[in-house]
Amino acid sequence: MLERLLRLDYKLFFYINNVWRNSVLDAIIPWLREPYIWAPLYLFLLLFVTINYGWRGFWWIVFFLVTFGLADQSSLYIKEAVGRIRPCRDPLMQHFVRVLVVYCPGSGSFTSSHATNHFALGTFCFLTFRHISKLYASLFFVWALLICYAQVYVGVHYPLDVIGGGVLGIIIGTLSAGFFQRRIRLEPELTT
Repeated sequence: MLERLLRLDYKLFFYINNVWRNSVLDAIIPWLREPYIWAPLYLFLLLFVTINYGWRGFWWIVFFLVTFGLADQSSLYIKEAVGRIRPCRDPLMQHFVRVLVVYCPGSGSFTSSHATNHFALGTFCFLTFRHISKLYASLFFVWALLICYAQVYVGVHYPLDVIGGGVLGIIIGTLSAGFFQRRIRLEPELTT
């Protein structure tokens, strides 16, 4: 069972990294995974919650940062415990991997920290903002999915790495948002 799953993982990685590619995606996708590209979104969220929710917005920012910290540290712990080699460093795979980033990180591959962090934050944002608009709040999951796809496309993670990271992130984001919603909760009405 595990062997079949890993074979499927390698095959899907090969398709995403090698077959389903083009020059436009090669130019755009590496940028999707860069934190500064998403800085305007983070700034917007900071301003939005501060302006509309006052002290509750301050606590939202604290929980957002704590969610990120928990996700990042959890993923790093699992990476060290599992010790899976990244595709760009795997001696069996590296000749078939297109690496579209400046370097291949030396840390483990499972779970993807990008996936864990973005799904944790996306879940937290969705659960705390869905009272405003479920449609717009759902875009946080599109954001996380794009980053996960980019991690595989650029050759630094296998699909199972980002799936595992996504599941871990959803769990952390759900727990963090649940605690926030029980204790503080953003008011459903925007104040002016």
